[in-house]
Amino acid sequence: MDISQTLSIGKRRYIGCKAKLAEWIMQVIESETNNIRSFCDIFAGTAIMSDFAIGKYDRVIINDFLYSNNIIYKAFYGKGEVDRKKISDYIEALNQIEPTQLDDNYFSVNYGDKFFDYQTAKKIGYIRDRIEDDKNIFTEKEYDVLISSLIYNIDKIANTLGHYEAYIKKEIKPHVLTMKMINYQSLDKVEIYREDANKLVRTIAADIFYVDPPYNSRQYSRFYHLYENLVKWDKPILSGLAMKPAEENMSEYCSSRAAKAFEDLVMNLNTKFIAVSYNNTYHSKSSSSRNKISLEQINEILSKRGHTKMFEHSHQFFNAGKTDFNNHKELLFITKINEK
Repeated sequence: MDISQTLSIGKRRYIGCKAKLAEWIMQVIESETNNIRSFCDIFAGTAIMSDFAIGKYDRVIINDFLYSNNIIYKAFYGKGEVDRKKISDYIEALNQIEPTQLDDNYFSVNYGDKFFDYQTAKKIGYIRDRIEDDKNIFTEKEYDVLISSLIYNIDKIANTLGHYEAYIKKEIKPHVLTMKMINYQSLDKVEIYREDANKLVRTIAADIFYVDPPYNSRQYSRFYHLYENLVKWDKPILSGLAMKPAEENMSEYCSSRAAKAFEDLVMNLNTKFIAVSYNNTYHSKSSSSRNKISLEQINEILSKRGHTKMFEHSHQFFNAGKTDFNNHKELLFITKINEK
């Protein structure tokens, strides 16, 4: 079986993912900017915008404060050596494992028959334990590739709507977990961070910053707690119906302080241009989906830094719940920084 380089970075379910909008966003950015050599994706998420930028610019900065996103960036783009045959053979051996022959483990106890069927959960837990036990035989890059490959493969079969706030309350159809390798590269042009965006922007510079923060009360660290747990693998005590660990990495952008945080970020960007993605979920019927920063606040704050234009694009978005949006639009602001 050919398991090599079949999973691209965009092949993942994620709230707010710009996979269907990235081409349009980059077209607008290119038409409204000039002399751009460096690009910073400060709230990178799936890093789909970074992926587009890598093909266009000399230097790309990728940042997100989730552990799971950070290891994915390092796996896909970080510098490092990978023995392709060794990792292919290792994944192929993992694929041959029969879960009915495995003992119960941390993952199956907590997530079995919830986010995954019980046998699949046993296999996921076994694979994660084995990668950790074998860590000393891998380079850091190889380790990142294996963990990220595991995340991308289980995302395809998870009993969810694309996040881990809840699982589907129906009988789970059994799945055979067959891992495939991610399409990794080793790129000198890419810088990867796992930092608070508002702190990081005070220490870096780029010709353009692409800004796409969370806009509603849904905390990404809670929506993707299972991946955070899988990456850190310190096996904390979990609680609640969704089996979550204690709160960590909670974002001010999901709170009443969002506008203040956004203004602090924008005013401290060392750049020529700012591109900000925004959508019209401020009309949402769901309180958790309503934007914490208004359209007017976005425009007002950006205008303090320079001349700002707004562009819009209709699209079918990824709905992770029951929220009903009519005439959903993605808005893109482009600000040319005033020369001092």
